[in-house]
Amino acid sequence: MNIKKLFTAVVVALFISSSVLAINNTDPGKDKKVVKTNKTEETIVGVAASNKNFTTLVAAVKAANLVEVLNSDGPFTVFAPVNTAFDKLPEGTVSTLLKPENKKLLTSILTYHVVAGKFKAKDVVKAINANKGKFVIKTVQGGKLTASISNGKVILTDEKGNNSTVIITDVKASNGVVHAIDSVVMPK
Repeated sequence: MNIKKLFTAVVVALFISSSVLAINNTDPGKDKKVVKTNKTEETIVGVAASNKNFTTLVAAVKAANLVEVLNSDGPFTVFAPVNTAFDKLPEGTVSTLLKPENKKLLTSILTYHVVAGKFKAKDVVKAINANKGKFVIKTVQGGKLTASISNGKVILTDEKGNNSTVIITDVKASNGVVHAIDSVVMPK
């Protein structure tokens, strides 16, 4: 699978998570002020780079050489982990992933957060409800995320059975949409 497709999957995944939260009026807590609004829309990378809550994600995107892909036309939906999501990983995980020799693994993880297409929160919720409470999303990486609703919040379950909650939804970008999530999701 090419990098563009992987990136698209990561973007879509991030987008769906965030959109669902906005629809459900959930409180994202301390990561609430994630989005900086501008009259001129930025690309997904620009949106993330302009916000201090995504510094770890931006560093990872740069290390994986995915900036150009995420700046392309898209559209993409990205389920973007906030900095505190990366803090939940075992100590040393992020620094290890950022090493050049781990670029392939890092790219796989990041593109697992991207989905091809633009999926707003309302679309995700509708798909969850139309599919008996679970909506399976194919990521650009090639893996799958399962979206569901628990206590009024959209939850993403990765292929390892781990959960992430969408905490901010429908952050507009010129090439798609971003949904902020509270945990990093992992492919098999």
